[in-house]
Amino acid sequence: MTGQNAMGEWLVHPVGAPLFVELLAQHGLEALQLGLGLGRPLIELGQLTNGRIPASAIDDMLQVATEKLVAESFGTPGEEGVFLPVPVRKEMTLDEIQIRDPFILSDSTTSTYYLYGSTDKNVWSGAGTGFDTYRSGDLVYWEGPFAAFRPPSAFWSRGMYWAPEVHEYQDHWYMFATFTALNGHRGTQVLIADHPLGPFEPWSDGPVTPHKWQCLDGTFFLDSGQPWIVYCHEWTQIHDGAMYAQRLSADLRCPEGAPVFLFSASDADWSRPMQGLPPSFIFPAHVTDGPSLFRLDNGHLMMLWSSFGEHGYAMGIAHSTSGNLEGPWIQEQDALWSEDGGHGMIFRPHDGGLALTLHQPNNTPHERATIWMLAEHERTVSLERRR
Repeated sequence: MTGQNAMGEWLVHPVGAPLFVELLAQHGLEALQLGLGLGRPLIELGQLTNGRIPASAIDDMLQVATEKLVAESFGTPGEEGVFLPVPVRKEMTLDEIQIRDPFILSDSTTSTYYLYGSTDKNVWSGAGTGFDTYRSGDLVYWEGPFAAFRPPSAFWSRGMYWAPEVHEYQDHWYMFATFTALNGHRGTQVLIADHPLGPFEPWSDGPVTPHKWQCLDGTFFLDSGQPWIVYCHEWTQIHDGAMYAQRLSADLRCPEGAPVFLFSASDADWSRPMQGLPPSFIFPAHVTDGPSLFRLDNGHLMMLWSSFGEHGYAMGIAHSTSGNLEGPWIQEQDALWSEDGGHGMIFRPHDGGLALTLHQPNNTPHERATIWMLAEHERTVSLERRR
C-alpha cells in the first residue's frame, strides 16, 4: 500500500484500515465524512480536508504501514536491510519464473546471460523485497534466483520496485531501476555493482529523473560517447504519456541540462487510450512504458516502447530520422507486438542473430518472459519465431 492507493483501498486493507481510521480520528474526522473522496489517492487527503490533515501526518502513517507490511510479509530485515535468501534452483525454464519487464544482459566475455525484471510477487502494492536475477548459458535453462538488490534499511522507497536494467560502463555494472517513494512519487535511480549478479547498491543520490515528475522505466544509452537516460513521464500526471531523454554526468551520479522531449504516446497510430478509468480522468489517458534503444548493424537507431493498443498491452517501434537520440522520432503504424504483452528489449545471442524478450501475458501473477528471434531489415525488425 502506498500514497497512490485510493483511500477506499486503505479502509478495507487489514493493515492499512486501523492506521487510516486512527489518522482520521486524530484530526476529528470519520471515513464516512470523506464521501466520494474515498476514491481518490491517499496523498490527496490533505487537499480533500483543506489542510486539516497535514502531509507530515500522512507520511508518518505511510512509514508505519510500510514497516508493518515488511514485518508481516517478509520478516524483519537485519541491520543492513537484508532479508533471508531464497534457495537457488537449477535448470528452470522461463515458464517457471514469474517476471515482468524482462531485460537480458548478454555477457560475451563469459558466454553467460543474466535475466533481470520486476520480480516481487505483487509489484503493484505492499512492501517490496528487491530485485532477483537469473543466469543461463543457453537461454533455455536458468539458475536462480540470486538477490541482485535488497534495499538498505534507510532506503527512500519501500515498494513498487520496477523494471531493472543492467549495463556495463567504465568497468562497472550499473542498474537503472524504478522506485516509488512513500508519498507516491516515483523515478529511476542508478545502482552500482562489481558483478552482474550484484549485490547492487545505490549510486546516484535518489532518482536521476526530475523529482517533481512521475517517471518510470529509465533506460541507459550512450550516444556519441555521452551517457543518457531515456524515461517515461507518466500518464498519471500528464494524461498523454511522454518519452524524454536526459543527459547524465560521466559518472552517472546526476543529471545534466534540461530534459529533452522525444514524443508522446498518442503520436503512434496503434496506441489507444486506457479503458476503465474512474470519472476523475476527464481526458483520454495514453500510456508510455518500457523504452529500449537499439542500433541495427547499419547504425539505424530505433526504440521499442509499450502502451495499450486495440487488444490490450502492446509494443511498437519508433525510429530516429537523424540517427541521434534527440531525434526527431517517427512511429511505425502497426505495433510489433499487438496483444497482451510488452515491455521488451532486443539483444544479440552468442550464437548469432537478433532476439527479443518481453513479458506475456500482462496480468499478475501469470506474466512470464518469452524470447523471440527477429529478422533484421535495413530500417526495422520483424518477428520470426519463438526461441
